[in-house]
Amino acid sequence: MDHRSILIMIIMALGLSACGTPQSGFRVVNQSDGMIGVQAVKGAKEIEAQELATKECKKNGKSVARISEARSTHNDNFPMIYIYQCLN
Repeated sequence: MDHRSILIMIIMALGLSACGTPQSGFRVVNQSDGMIGVQAVKGAKEIEAQELATKECKKNGKSVARISEARSTHNDNFPMIYIYQCLN
């Protein structure tokens, strides 16, 4: 292969990798009642939301995030919200 062919392949690979699914399909919200809300995109798994909630709970000195509620929203970007309680 010549240098031009290699360069074209690299450009194509970079272009294809840019079309992948966005890394962040979640938004973490600290609620005024101490609960953690995790807004999620359609098709996201609850276990992924719980992992994010657990990380947020650990920032607040707690070690566990227990699901309290899961419901749909009217937000087109994040149609699901999971509500977690932080526990020791």
